[in-house]
Amino acid sequence: MSPVTFSPASAPRRPSELAPLRVAVVGTGGWGEQHARVFADRTDTILCGVVGRDPERTAARAEAYRTTPYTDVDAMLDAEQPDLVTVSLANEAHFAPTLHLIRRGVPLLVEKPLVFDLAQADSLLAEAAARNLFFAIDLNHRYAEPVQRLRRAIDDGELGDIVFATWRFGGEPNFGTSPHANLIETQVHGLDMLEHLCGPIASVMAQMFDRTVPGTFTTLAVALEFVNGAVGTLLGSYDSSYAYPGTHHLEVNGTRGRGVVEDTVRRLVLSRAGDETSQVWEAGYFNDEARSFHSTFDRHVDALLAALRAGEEPPVHARAGRRALELADAIVRSAETGTRVASRPSSGPSQPAV
Repeated sequence: MSPVTFSPASAPRRPSELAPLRVAVVGTGGWGEQHARVFADRTDTILCGVVGRDPERTAARAEAYRTTPYTDVDAMLDAEQPDLVTVSLANEAHFAPTLHLIRRGVPLLVEKPLVFDLAQADSLLAEAAARNLFFAIDLNHRYAEPVQRLRRAIDDGELGDIVFATWRFGGEPNFGTSPHANLIETQVHGLDMLEHLCGPIASVMAQMFDRTVPGTFTTLAVALEFVNGAVGTLLGSYDSSYAYPGTHHLEVNGTRGRGVVEDTVRRLVLSRAGDETSQVWEAGYFNDEARSFHSTFDRHVDALLAALRAGEEPPVHARAGRRALELADAIVRSAETGTRVASRPSSGPSQPAV
C-alpha cells in the first residue's frame, strides 16, 4: 500500500528552470478566468495580456491578474508576441476568432466545443495543418485523477475485454442559439471520454427530448456501438442540476472487472468479477489538487506546455474536437431519421448503418 503524502498543486511554485513562455488569453468570461488564473500563477509562464470586447470588463480582468488589457487581438499579437494564445469565448463564437489567430500563425489552445459546424471544423484544421501549427483543445476531463487511473487499469488489462460503457452527465442549461447546445457544448466530454477509454464509436442511435424548451433538445439518450464490438449508452441532460449528488457517472465494464468514476474527480471504484471487495481511490485529506475539478485544467496545461516546448503535437489535438462534433452530427441525424447511423472515424459524412 502506498504511503499517504502531501500532494502539492499541479504546478508547485518554484523557480522555473526554463525561460517562461508568454501566454495571452482571448476571452474574459467565467472559464476565461480559469485560463488567466492558470497562466498568471505558474512560474514557467507569463500572462502577457488578456483580450476582450468590453473595455471595462477587460481592464478589470487584466488588473486582477497583473497583465495588460487589449480590445484588439492584432494589437495584442503585435505588441506582446506571445508563444501561446488561449481562446475561451462564447460557445457559438469560436470560428472567426480562431481562424484569424490561425492565420496569424500563433500556437493555440482553444476551449470546447471546437465549433458547431463540421465544415468550419474542417476549415480550421486544414488552415492549421497548412501552417504546421500547434492546435490544442481543452478536453480537460481526461486529466481527472479517477479517469487517468481508470485508463491505466484498462491499458493494463485489469478489466479484460470491454463489454459495455455508460456515461451520464447533466446539470443546469447553458443555452445558445443552437437547439443542440447540450449535445455539442456539454456532452462533448462524454463523446470524447468514451472513445478515450473504449476506442472508436462505430454507430449511434438516439432519442431526444425538447418539451422543456420546445425546439431545443435539452435531454438525449444514445445507444452506442464501438468498433471493438462493445456497446454503450450516453445520457446527457440540461434538465438536471450540478447540485445533485452523482450528477456525473462513468462506468466501463469488462470481462474481468469494472471501473466506475463518480462525479469526475470524486471517486474511482475498481472491482474484479466475482470478488465482493473493491479497490477505491478518493483524494486524501491534504490532496486538494486531485479533488478539484479546476485542477484538471492545470494538469492539461502541464502536459500541453511540455509538448509545446518539445515541438511535439499537443496531448489533446483540436482533431479530438472535430471528432466529437462528427459524432454529435451522427447523433442528430439518428434522432431526426429514427435510424442507426454509422460513425466510424475519418469515414466522411455519416451514413445509415446496414
